[in-house]
Amino acid sequence: MRRFVAAVLLLCFGFIGGCAVSHISKEQQEKQARLHFQLGVDALQKGLLPKAFDELMQADRLRPNQPEILDALAYAWRLRGEVNKAETFYKRSLRIKSRPETHNNYANLLIELHRYDEAVKQARQALADPRYRNQHLALMNLGDALLAQGHAEEALSAYQKAKLLRPEDSLPTLKQAKAYLSIGKPRYAEALLKTALRENPQSRELTEMLVSILSKNQPALAKAYLIRFRDNATDEMDKAWAEEQMEKLP
Repeated sequence: MRRFVAAVLLLCFGFIGGCAVSHISKEQQEKQARLHFQLGVDALQKGLLPKAFDELMQADRLRPNQPEILDALAYAWRLRGEVNKAETFYKRSLRIKSRPETHNNYANLLIELHRYDEAVKQARQALADPRYRNQHLALMNLGDALLAQGHAEEALSAYQKAKLLRPEDSLPTLKQAKAYLSIGKPRYAEALLKTALRENPQSRELTEMLVSILSKNQPALAKAYLIRFRDNATDEMDKAWAEEQMEKLP
């Protein structure tokens, strides 16, 4: 496979400007674009931004105006910290085709930009398509935007729906607990986290949030949860974290 990829890339340099579109058939363009796109996505996953941009830009030149390519470029620009360019690519993609993936990714960006009204709209558009496989992600984005607007009850409902779709995922639970804390209901958050930890005692994220709540008024109980986490942990870094947190307790 590596030899094949190398051969294709070497072939590209044989054309003026690299893989000149005018010199190859449409079928070849599509194959090369798919290859560059996949290489770009792989580079993104590995954090190799320059490589990702190179491959994705080549894919975009060979097959312009493809929503999947534009979405990947938007994500790359976001990783680079250039959110305005990321937004431009999301908008370009949505003008070509309304895809739930794009609406959801754009919603997440809008939350980062504190444009919550727009984020709610984009998340709802993602959820409008029942075929969308990552409904739980759109629900969590919707919840985040609603919570930022002060609509905690609606946010809690969105997080609960996300949890139903992904019961093994602890993130919706963490977001629910955060929402309860934001409206002054620490006991609800505490009960929720304790229930979740009975099913997943090795979750550092759940333990950390529960300990942050208990440490104020119930340090002995916080220590007990840290001891249980430490004793169940298989990673030495997790054990060290638990020991460090115990030392910080009053």
